[in-house]
Amino acid sequence: MAYNWNAFKKTHNLSETAIQKLSAYANMIIDWNEKFNLTAITKEEDIAKLHFEDALALQNMYSLHHINSLGDIGTGAGIPAIPLKICYPHLSLVLIEVKSKKRIFLQAAVDSLELTNVEIVSCDWRTFLRNTHYQVDVFCARASLPPEELIRMFKDTSSYKNSLLVYWASKHWIPDNTIAPYIKQTYPYTIGERTYSLIKMANIKAQ
Repeated sequence: MAYNWNAFKKTHNLSETAIQKLSAYANMIIDWNEKFNLTAITKEEDIAKLHFEDALALQNMYSLHHINSLGDIGTGAGIPAIPLKICYPHLSLVLIEVKSKKRIFLQAAVDSLELTNVEIVSCDWRTFLRNTHYQVDVFCARASLPPEELIRMFKDTSSYKNSLLVYWASKHWIPDNTIAPYIKQTYPYTIGERTYSLIKMANIKAQ
C-alpha cells in the first residue's frame, strides 16, 4: 500500500510540488536499492518517517530560509540534503560521496527531480578539505564519519573553518574532551519511539 503523504504535507506545511518530489524520491530509493544497496530502510512509509522526518529536524535548529548552502558529508542516498533541497529549493548543495554507485544514484535523482545548484563530489572528507573551496554555510553529517574526523574542517588551513557543522547524534552519544569545546547547541528530538540529538558545532576561535 502506498504511503499517504497528506499528514506529512500538513505537518511541514509543504507545497504539493514538494510532496510529489519527496514521494518520487522515496520510490527511487526503493527501486534503486535492489541493485545499489542504498539503505536498510526500504518501505515508503519508513523512508518518510525515518529518513525524511529526520532530515527535516534541522529546520527546528535553523531558519533554513536564511541559509544559502549545505554540504552533506558521506551523503549516501542523499539524506539529509536532498529532502531539505526539495523543501527549501533555494538551497545550493554540495553532496560528498566516495562510492561511485551511490554517486550514480545521486545524479539520477538530481536529474529526475529537476534539482538545480547541486554539486556531487567524489572526494573523501580529508581530500575535500585539502582541495576544494566551495561556499558552504552548514555541513551536515548523518551516519557518516565520527566527530573526531568531522572537526578537521575547523583547522586554520581549512577553507571551511568558519562554516557550521551539524552532527546527527544517537541518544546515548557523549562527546569526549576533544569534541566538547566545539559544541554550540544541542537539539534533542524524537521520531516515533527513537530519540536523537542534533549537535551544532563551530570553530572554537569563532565562538
